[in-house]
Amino acid sequence: MSQPTGAETTGRYLVLLEDRSVAAGAREMSRVAGISTASSADSATREELAAADGVIFQDLGIAVVDATPDQVARLSEAAAAPGPISVVEAERVVQAYTATDTGTDEAAAPAVDESVFTWGLQAVGANLSTVTGKGVRVAVLDTGFTVAHPDFAGRTVVTQSFITGETVDDAHGHGTHCIGSATGPRRPAGGGPGYGVAFEAEIYAGKVLSNSGFGSDSGILAGIEWAIANGCAVISMSLGAAVRPGTPHSQIFEQAATRAMGKGTLIVAAAGNESKRPGRVNPVGHPANCPSILSVGAIDVQRAIASFSCGTVDTIGQIDVVGPGVDVYSSWNKEDGGLGMRKRISGTSMATPHVAGVAALIAEKYGSRGWELWARLSQSARRLGLPSTDVGAGLVQSP
Repeated sequence: MSQPTGAETTGRYLVLLEDRSVAAGAREMSRVAGISTASSADSATREELAAADGVIFQDLGIAVVDATPDQVARLSEAAAAPGPISVVEAERVVQAYTATDTGTDEAAAPAVDESVFTWGLQAVGANLSTVTGKGVRVAVLDTGFTVAHPDFAGRTVVTQSFITGETVDDAHGHGTHCIGSATGPRRPAGGGPGYGVAFEAEIYAGKVLSNSGFGSDSGILAGIEWAIANGCAVISMSLGAAVRPGTPHSQIFEQAATRAMGKGTLIVAAAGNESKRPGRVNPVGHPANCPSILSVGAIDVQRAIASFSCGTVDTIGQIDVVGPGVDVYSSWNKEDGGLGMRKRISGTSMATPHVAGVAALIAEKYGSRGWELWARLSQSARRLGLPSTDVGAGLVQSP
């Protein structure tokens, strides 16, 4: 998946296998549906992958397969019966979350001195923290990264593209902006305010969205598996797909998040930008609506909920915390309007890497991973006097 199609699904399917049942699951898919698969752990060649009907992400125990309607029916029958096949879901199209209508009343906004640090860093207290994220690995799964960006000169950035035919270089800009907020510099090249929360964290840039800003579930899962294999404590995902009220969360992504937690990796994801407050609040999107993925909403400089930020609508799929997400200044992939290679944009996409950066600071200070890291983020969040359905536990705070 590299181009927008207007469709909500890709035509492929995700198959969840029971714990420790990858080999048995592969045999069962072949037996019941004639589907051959290659494993991500077997160093399969391009030819072997091309010849297979799908790939199994070994550590996650999830397969992505091409299947005819008849094969899907047989897989679904197998999922309903005892055995290694647990769940079958259609693979979704996902995209970078961007907001165009921020609803910000700039005339009423209080003056904030951003000469040294952005308002976002000040709001989460990163500028006052004694920890830097050093030694903590943070993966940002997005549109890639502008590897030649001068603000990151001398930094080690581990990159991997999961988009066929595209390098990790970020022709879109969204991924570079997110990496900047999570792990960018405090003293950018050529001046300007510091904008990176965990400015000494180790950066893992995974390209799971194309240069057009679109991708698929399987790309996200590949990125998650890659981040886990590299020992990343935090995965930041400013992406997803909108859902309608009452839509169940993905059981497959919930299992992926649970299995990631078991390996010490917390997944943080944007809640989505589909609301038009105050009149309409849309539900948290996929995959942030999974109970084991930390869902992030956005506030503005006045600590008010952003007009676009999705909220808790369904019983499952709630907002967990919020971060700065309006008029956020961070790195960009090219020169922009006199700001150099930086830009101001808005979205829950921008709030999410702030939360990921704070998570990295907490991970460094306390050695926290997985559920303990989640708990510390929530317990230390600042209450905002707003409904928990909008802001969850509140605005994350640096240790």
